[in-house]
Amino acid sequence: MPKVIVTDPIDQAGIDILSQVAQVEVQTQLTPEQLIAAIPNYDAIMVRSGTRVTREVIEAGTRLKIIGRAGVGVDNIDVPAATKAGILVVNSPEGNTIAAAEHAIALMMALSRHIPDANASLKSGLWKRQEFVGVEVYKKTLGIVGLGRIGSHVAQIAKAMGMKLLAFDPYLAMERAEQLGVRLVDFKTLVQESDYITLHIPKTPETTHLFNAETFSLMKPTARLINCARGGLIDEQALYEAIVSGQIAGAALDVFASEPLEESPLFTLGKEVLLTPHLGASTEEAQVNVAIDVAEQIRDVLLGLPARSAVNIPGLQAEVLQNLKPYLDLAETLGNLVGQLAGDRVSQLEIRLQGDLAEKDGQPIIVAALKGLLTLALRERVNYVNASIEAKERGIRVVETRDPALKDYSGSLMLTAHGPNGIRSVSGALIGEREVRVTQIDEFPINVPPSANMLMTLHRDMPGIIGRIGTLLGAYNVNIASMQVGRKLIRGEAVMVLSLDDPLPDGIIEEVLKQPGIRDAFVVNL
Repeated sequence: MPKVIVTDPIDQAGIDILSQVAQVEVQTQLTPEQLIAAIPNYDAIMVRSGTRVTREVIEAGTRLKIIGRAGVGVDNIDVPAATKAGILVVNSPEGNTIAAAEHAIALMMALSRHIPDANASLKSGLWKRQEFVGVEVYKKTLGIVGLGRIGSHVAQIAKAMGMKLLAFDPYLAMERAEQLGVRLVDFKTLVQESDYITLHIPKTPETTHLFNAETFSLMKPTARLINCARGGLIDEQALYEAIVSGQIAGAALDVFASEPLEESPLFTLGKEVLLTPHLGASTEEAQVNVAIDVAEQIRDVLLGLPARSAVNIPGLQAEVLQNLKPYLDLAETLGNLVGQLAGDRVSQLEIRLQGDLAEKDGQPIIVAALKGLLTLALRERVNYVNASIEAKERGIRVVETRDPALKDYSGSLMLTAHGPNGIRSVSGALIGEREVRVTQIDEFPINVPPSANMLMTLHRDMPGIIGRIGTLLGAYNVNIASMQVGRKLIRGEAVMVLSLDDPLPDGIIEEVLKQPGIRDAFVVNL
């Protein structure tokens, strides 16, 4: 039975789901050394933000199939290391959307009306109304940096509150911005024109310290900054200096460059700064939602099913996998086949999507073809997670082309590999909805279903050659399940494909190559 370790507090609903398919052990507050020592015993790990799944943890996790983060970000997981190791990383991009968006709005309102300080003052026995005169958000301009799920929900709430909306998001379509009632602008314009700015972007090398001394110098002196996204987006020392100098009016932060936040110059500021300890996802509903979401994905992966929110398989979300699954099987089979024909050091793989297949997303099909190509060399070490990386490290150049005009089948695929055995190509298509067929080998048309054991020959089309190969196989007690010959000219060059019930014994290829007319021969195992 698979084993799952849970290293951060997770709602019991998630534990119950995992327990359906695995032995679950909850071990919170492990030191890094303890986690490295324990992880070799587990097939999956489920974390929140408290556990750091480092390269060392991943390298020690020789059984790991999946790392699940119950939350939106994966900053605490070394995703490149996991990808290289072929380990799936999943998160819950929607589980805490509402909670995080509402917290951003709550911080904006509390900062505007000085609610925390007014509450503390009154509870201390004081009645100082004049000290807590606030500002309204109605008709103010809110600049939203990042219009993903959370940013979009913030936009909807703010619009209902009567705010004017600006947004900076270089990946957002204009149509989506119009649906949300948001005006897309460049980053500098947003910074200069906004009364409030709220951040909803990941931390990357490009976004680290996006708000720094230079950025603060462009903001209105009445502007306020809210961050419920990721620590490190704001240079906290520069923020302190901007507030003290009056460059901006205030800020509300829920996330910090170093957490837990134990020392900060922001602690010395008054009601112009509002700080909360990473509470964006801390609602009862969000805790349940993210636990259930990620637990279900871990369960599915352990059962051999796709995950719906994988962060390290580009283009292979669950719904894409479901729709493209037959074509992925086709691509993987052809990749395996052409790799065995071209040799074990392929330098280039050309992938041509033909007919209706040319209209589909090519990235998942490329990944599947690379997985098939590398299976012979890497066996179980290659999967959809790391196939592209493994190919890149081996210097395999990938070329994608499309030919929608070719209508030999409703959709077909051609792979051409450059290897030690020359340039070899194979084509294939689906018969019906799911049946994979090999339809061409090099220039020879053919129509055969792939099988576990196959013998392929390149030969001169001549009387008696099929009989001689059949007799030879019979002498070695190898049973032929099916046979087909592809040729372009009578008595010209041809290809013969034999599907076999039995694996070929060692040494038989040498015997095949001795037969008159045989130019080349290959054992293929699919």
